[in-house]
Amino acid sequence: MNFFKNFFKTNTSRTLFNLSDREIKDLLCGFGKSEIKNNEIFITDYPFQPSVAYPEIKILAKDIQYISTDFGICRIYIQNDIVFVTSVQKGEILAFAKEHKIQLIKHSFNWDWILEPYLDTEFTPENEKLVSERLLEVGIDALETEEIRLEVGRQMIKYNFETMLWDWCSLGLYDVLCAMRAKYSPKEFEKFYKRAIEIDKRVKITR
Repeated sequence: MNFFKNFFKTNTSRTLFNLSDREIKDLLCGFGKSEIKNNEIFITDYPFQPSVAYPEIKILAKDIQYISTDFGICRIYIQNDIVFVTSVQKGEILAFAKEHKIQLIKHSFNWDWILEPYLDTEFTPENEKLVSERLLEVGIDALETEEIRLEVGRQMIKYNFETMLWDWCSLGLYDVLCAMRAKYSPKEFEKFYKRAIEIDKRVKITR
């Protein structure tokens, strides 16, 4: 993986012209728009077609199961789905959750751990071992991790390096959905989307 990182760092002009404006737009697809009202959240131009929020939705407060705002992009859990809202609106989201007594839950790092090799960051063997242990705790063993990375790896490199995003902190569920949406057909992406949500929702196994 370090080979790819070094390659893109030393071939900036080449990678810049590898992607068309259309390809970059497809990869960096945004969140749509969110309007937080008294009893509902109105979302428009949502980019992920398999989602309940595509292309727009009015999410009533009573239909929201959980909300997560503690790390990065805000998440709304509804109908076995996860809907993203920009962190710029975190204050509004938290006020909405408080007003309607919606449970706040911690961010799931399952995808963040899976996607660590595609960050603009070098990791030690010790860190890689720790990530493997954390993934195993939620039931994602080394074989499944490798299979997932083989499926998404090239697209994540394109997403983070060829677009010049250069994220060095965290890539997660939202990022892998953006990346794979740009690659797969609608039918293929629907299948991937459902699996990605399922992986994200896996929790620590108690023994």
